[in-house]
Amino acid sequence: MLLIPDNTMTKYIFFSGKGGVGKTSMACATAIHYALAGKKTLIVTTDPASNLADVFEQEIGHRVTPIKGVGARHAVPVQNAPVQLFAMEIDPDEATREYKESIIGPYREVMPDDVIASIEENLSGACTTEMASFDRFIDFMGTNEYDVVVFDTAPTGHTIRLLELPVDWSRHIEESAEGSGQTCLGPVQSIQGSKEKYDRAISILRDPAETNFIFVMRPEDLSLYETVRAAGELGSIGINTGEIIINGIYPEEACGVDFFRKKYLAQQDVIKEADKLIDSPKRYMFLRDNEVKGIEALTNISRELFDSAEARKCNSAEVKKTPPLNSPLTKGGYRGVTNPEFQTPHFDINQLFLPQNGTKALFFTGKGGVGKTTVSCVTALRMADKGTRTLLVTTDPAAHIGEVFGKKVGTEPAEISKNLYAVMIDQETAFREYKEKVLNDARGKYSEDMLSAMEEELNSPCIEEMAAFEKFAQFIESKDYDLLVFDTAPTGHTLRLLDLPFDYARQMEIMADVSSGSSVTGNITKERFGNIIDILRDSSSTVFTLVLYPESTPIEESYRAMIDLKKAGVETQLVIANMVLPEEVCTNDFFINRRNMQIKYLGEINKKFKLPLAIYPLMEEEIKGIKLLRAAHIEVKPRYGPRVENRMKKVLFVCIENSCRSQIAEAFAKIYGKDIIEPYSSGSRPSGIVNPKAIESMKEIGCDMTTHTSKSLSDIPDIEYDYVITMGCGDECPFVKAKHREDWGIPDPKEMDAEGFRKVREMIEEKVKEFVQAMENE
Repeated sequence: MLLIPDNTMTKYIFFSGKGGVGKTSMACATAIHYALAGKKTLIVTTDPASNLADVFEQEIGHRVTPIKGVGARHAVPVQNAPVQLFAMEIDPDEATREYKESIIGPYREVMPDDVIASIEENLSGACTTEMASFDRFIDFMGTNEYDVVVFDTAPTGHTIRLLELPVDWSRHIEESAEGSGQTCLGPVQSIQGSKEKYDRAISILRDPAETNFIFVMRPEDLSLYETVRAAGELGSIGINTGEIIINGIYPEEACGVDFFRKKYLAQQDVIKEADKLIDSPKRYMFLRDNEVKGIEALTNISRELFDSAEARKCNSAEVKKTPPLNSPLTKGGYRGVTNPEFQTPHFDINQLFLPQNGTKALFFTGKGGVGKTTVSCVTALRMADKGTRTLLVTTDPAAHIGEVFGKKVGTEPAEISKNLYAVMIDQETAFREYKEKVLNDARGKYSEDMLSAMEEELNSPCIEEMAAFEKFAQFIESKDYDLLVFDTAPTGHTLRLLDLPFDYARQMEIMADVSSGSSVTGNITKERFGNIIDILRDSSSTVFTLVLYPESTPIEESYRAMIDLKKAGVETQLVIANMVLPEEVCTNDFFINRRNMQIKYLGEINKKFKLPLAIYPLMEEEIKGIKLLRAAHIEVKPRYGPRVENRMKKVLFVCIENSCRSQIAEAFAKIYGKDIIEPYSSGSRPSGIVNPKAIESMKEIGCDMTTHTSKSLSDIPDIEYDYVITMGCGDECPFVKAKHREDWGIPDPKEMDAEGFRKVREMIEEKVKEFVQAMENE
């Protein structure tokens, strides 16, 4: 039987599961299968930290893009055969701009400017971003343009939230229409047309003849636990699970060493348990000795996935006993300092993690499935064992820290061991508490009509996100603990969480009651958000750590996260490579190949991130319980090839006024050129201010230029620069001593509208990235 029989094929196929289980690979392979079968197929990712482009090895982005090299199979080759496979990565920022314009656009020619400004203010709230991405996703559920639409969704907890939204928003629009006629996104009439679309989406999602929902899981206890829980939650809103793919099974023939034999037997136990707990068809996919990237590899996966014989047998190569490779990895980490790249001073992880003066916050983030929760639990326990009063907080809606500790963890801090407490932020509980608190505070201060209006606003689905953030903010501000350890959701959703104080700071200004200074959102104020932003940016009190697995996709996703954090003024201070194979247990071709791949990527991690690298080896047993958490060990290696200051290239970006182009280039150079270039900017006739439109354009992507100043040549060092880059000002550009000169020919955006500024900003960003890459290769 095929995964989805051709004779009853559903139009919409959803893939979800715990992070890191391989759902993107399975979704891509499925899309390729149908494209090769002659079906016009679209694959859409709803994950804000999408890696479709990494897997397909081509640029995709926020547009429907044809995937090269995938067309229908024909008995006889057909020239110029039509492309059958298309892909799109929904970008939250682009979706937000499109969504706002879809609402505002029809009114621009008929409404006065003050009304348009009012609508724009209503749409400036943080919930608009969630609504916009959701609306774009729904668009693909009403099209007849494709035979098959495959949705590669975010990790489970966020997918549940996504699929609940059409129900929540349809109800909220209906209730608001009967009440005040207002929603948090503005008047009901401005979004009334969306209700029919959402009702149609609900119908499609609940109809197994149109939609197949597939969970991908690993044969591990925690993955099974999350799959069972998520399937139950979907069932509660009328969506049934179609099939289960159990991915990453160890080939029995490769598991001769006791270390892997134990892991193989543990996996088999989980597979048997899955059969008991989940009454759905299942497919079985074996672990491969290389990573899945590119059309050829995905096509091989699709054949295995859709060939029932192949999907039920071990297809590993004949196992041969071979001596261990001469490699720098050992069970505890890197052996010695035989590699000169690691001959650098000792790095003290305790100094980084332990608080010095006041409360310290540690954030662990990364791609789903890389082991963030386990690493967070190991770290929190270790710091608590050192006598530090520690609170572990999970912001992941699919949290399982209770399962890792083997103790119940709820919405109030619970003692795990001496000095260690843990708590989870549950969005529904936070929402109930938040709503009750706001209404209780308002009673006695406002009329019954006002209270009814406030309650209606508080029933908006986007308030749930605000309530969860309020809970997060309370912990960030807490002084009850010496150390706060945050086990965050997968990368894209963590970046969204950290964007919220910036978004809400502006929204609170709009929502504030001018006469009383109070707000529907209770105690949240712009000043408070400013304090939270300051805490997140203070590297002495807050440490951001990226957890990754040494493979291409997690590395690329983590690097993008590091850049996005830097744009917001937040510096990453540590990288952890998790589940690194110990050398002594890799004694056959299968695991030697996997280990070789990891070693290659460990080198790339060092070169790309230029940060201290901590290595967590793969453990023989799944890490659960205090005893195993204490047994987990870590090896920290200092920063890769650190560049001393006099080796950094001094680069000057110049134009005439030093208000737009050169300022933007300097900002991007600081982001992408860390430890490589030392950037400056100036102008021959500085305007005295940085163009507000430039500041606003950079703010859209999370980069704060409010501290930049317009500088003359006398305000910068009088030296010979390694590079002077003129932005396109021709003969009017000032002359400055330099070893090398370039002119980028960037148009002046001073008189352009916001969209023009964005295009110039993107042009400068690409030029800076290319320049930094060239410097790295020197």
